[in-house]
Amino acid sequence: MAFAKKKLFIKTWGCQMNVYDSQKIADVLIPMGYEQVDTPDDADMLVLNTCHIREKATEKVFSDLGRMRPHKTRREEQGKKTVIAVAGCVAQAEGDVILDRAPYVDLVFGPQVYHQLPQMVAKVTGEDKNRVVNTDFPVESKFDYLPEEHESPGPSAFVAVQEGCDKFCTFCVVPYTRGSEFSRPVQSILDEAKRLVETGSQEIFLLGQNVNGYHGTGPNGKEWTLADVIKSLADIDGLSRIRYTTSHPCDMQDDLINAHGEIDKLMPYLHLPIQSGSNKILKAMNRKHTHEEYREIIAKLRAVRPDISLSSDIIVGFPGETDEDFEDTMSIVRDVVYGSCYSFKYSARPGTPAAIMKNQVLEKDKDSRLARLQSLITDQQSTYNKSFIGQTLPVLFDRKGRDEGQLIGRSPYMQSVHVKGNERLFGQMVNVKIKRATASSLSGEIDIID
Repeated sequence: MAFAKKKLFIKTWGCQMNVYDSQKIADVLIPMGYEQVDTPDDADMLVLNTCHIREKATEKVFSDLGRMRPHKTRREEQGKKTVIAVAGCVAQAEGDVILDRAPYVDLVFGPQVYHQLPQMVAKVTGEDKNRVVNTDFPVESKFDYLPEEHESPGPSAFVAVQEGCDKFCTFCVVPYTRGSEFSRPVQSILDEAKRLVETGSQEIFLLGQNVNGYHGTGPNGKEWTLADVIKSLADIDGLSRIRYTTSHPCDMQDDLINAHGEIDKLMPYLHLPIQSGSNKILKAMNRKHTHEEYREIIAKLRAVRPDISLSSDIIVGFPGETDEDFEDTMSIVRDVVYGSCYSFKYSARPGTPAAIMKNQVLEKDKDSRLARLQSLITDQQSTYNKSFIGQTLPVLFDRKGRDEGQLIGRSPYMQSVHVKGNERLFGQMVNVKIKRATASSLSGEIDIID
C-alpha cells in the first residue's frame, strides 16, 4: 500500500541518544509516507523529542506545544490533519499530564516504544481519532524492530549500543525514563556500523546512558565488553574514528582503559563525569565511587595515553553541600585539568530521592559556587586549547559554518575547529594548522602539503 507524501518535523532536545532516537523515529515513519523537513511550516506531523535532565524541562515542553497549537488550528481550518506528538523522557515521565494539560496533543510516547509508531500513528489519524499515550517498557527490545537507515547521517554517525541505567544516582531520572540497562547484541552493532561506513560515515559515536557498562552477546555466544566491541569496529575498512559516551567511573575497567593505548582509531578523548569532588556528596549522590578511585582511573588512562583529553559533568549545590565540599570539587578540577567540562546548579527532579533531601542549598550559594567553578573551567579550557596553536591536527569536517565558505570539524581531542575552505572538503579528513584558540574552539588554515 502506497502512502501519500507527508511532512515530518522533529525538534530534539538533550543528549546524543535523543539525536539518535530522532533519526530512528524518522526512519520508522518513512514507509508511512513521512519525509523529514527542517521547519514546522505546513508539517503534517510535529514531534517534540524531549529531555528531562535540565531544569524546568516539562514547562519548556508546554511552552513549545503552545507555539505549535496555532499551527494545528490553522491547518485544521484548511481541512488538513496535523498530528502533534511528544516523545522522549518528559513524555515517559509526564504522559497523562501532557494529554490533560494540552488537549490538542495527539500522541505521547516514551523512548522504548518508537518502533511501534506505525500502529500508534494509525490510531491517531484514523476515523476515530483516538489520542494515544504509550509509556510502556515492552519485553521486546526496540532495536530488534527498527528499520535500516534510509539515508547517510553524514561524516559522523551515532550508534546506540546500550540503553538505560541501573546505577540510580539520587539526582537522576534516567532509570525511571529509560529503564534498566540493556545491551544490544554485538552483531547488530557491527552490522549497523558497517552500513554507516558504506554510506560515507568515517566516525562512529557509540552511545549509551552507561555505555561502558556494555555487556552484550557476541557472535561467539559469549559476553563482550565495550572494549571487545571497539576492537572489532577498528577492523572495519573506511572507519577512521571511534568514540563513546557517556561513561560511569565504576565501569571503567582495565580492558577499556588499555584500549585507549592500543587502538589508534579510538580517539584520545573521554567524557567521564565525576559530579562532585567530595566523598560525602558522592555518597549522598549514590555514585558508588570516591574521588580517590576516580583519580586512580585518570592516572591509568594517562599512563596508557598521555595526550588524552578529559571531559566531565559537575553539579554544584547538591543537598548538603558545604563550602568545604565545594572546595573538594574545585581541588579535583585543578588536579585533573579538563579539556572541557559541563557544570550545572543542582535542581530537583520530581520523583528522585534527592528532591526530598534535607539541607537544600540556597540559590545564592549555588550561583556563587557555579560562577567560581565555571571561571576555573574556562581558564583551563582556554589554556588547553591555546597549547595547540602551531600544531597541525587531522580534522573531520562534518558541519558547515554560518559564514560563507566556513567549515567546522572535530579534532581527535573533540575540539571544534573552524576554517575557511571549499565545500568539497565537507566529509573529508584534512590536516589543519592551528592559528587561534578560544576556550570553546580552535581555528586555523588548511595545511597544504606540496
